[in-house]
Amino acid sequence: MNIFVAKLSFDTQDAGLREAFENFGEVKSAKVIMDNYTGRSKGFGFVEMNDHAEASNAIRSLNDSELDGRTIVVKQAEERGQRSSRY
Repeated sequence: MNIFVAKLSFDTQDAGLREAFENFGEVKSAKVIMDNYTGRSKGFGFVEMNDHAEASNAIRSLNDSELDGRTIVVKQAEERGQRSSRY
């Protein structure tokens, strides 16, 4: 399952994101999205976990929790092209 993580601290790096999710199961990948121009974090990232139950538990447990001094938002990532309108 692919997991979207928002409101990350600009100091959070891939390893820290991975570590937070490894408490709930095997993490296939963890990536903080960086701005190509500035090289700075965009404040969100993605984590991929193989086991659906472990991923669901991680989402429930980590949503509205604190990571690197910021309260993060964690939810199942939406497939590209399936995002709902904001308005």
